[in-house]
Amino acid sequence: MRPGGQEAVAKLSSRRPYLLRAMREWMLDNALTPHIIVDAAAQGVVVPSSAVRGGRIVLNISDSAVTGLRLGNEAVEFCARFGGTPLDVYVPVEALIGIYARESGHGLLFAESDEPTPSDTAGSAGDGGGRKARRPTLKVIK
Repeated sequence: MRPGGQEAVAKLSSRRPYLLRAMREWMLDNALTPHIIVDAAAQGVVVPSSAVRGGRIVLNISDSAVTGLRLGNEAVEFCARFGGTPLDVYVPVEALIGIYARESGHGLLFAESDEPTPSDTAGSAGDGGGRKARRPTLKVIK
């Protein structure tokens, strides 16, 4: 086992905020409009209930749509207007379902769980794990 093996894996931070920031930057660099999909029923989410559809809400996080955008490691925070009324929005990173560009639909859906799994570290180069790599699977979310 490598130094810092499984114990180090258990302490890894969530990948979601890093992927969210990277995808948003890529979209803005390509003149696309970034939208996030949020599980509105998740604990700690503060969004306008009138805009929630099927337990989810889609939020435009472009510079022209929000003020005070903060893409932190724990949450996404900003102020936006909904029906002309300003609202401070708060979305814990665990409630993020995905990010996509309005114009093209290109984006990224996050896995249900962001916890590292044994397959994330097993069989990697130099660890002597000898495990066969699994094929990735996709899950359609409607």
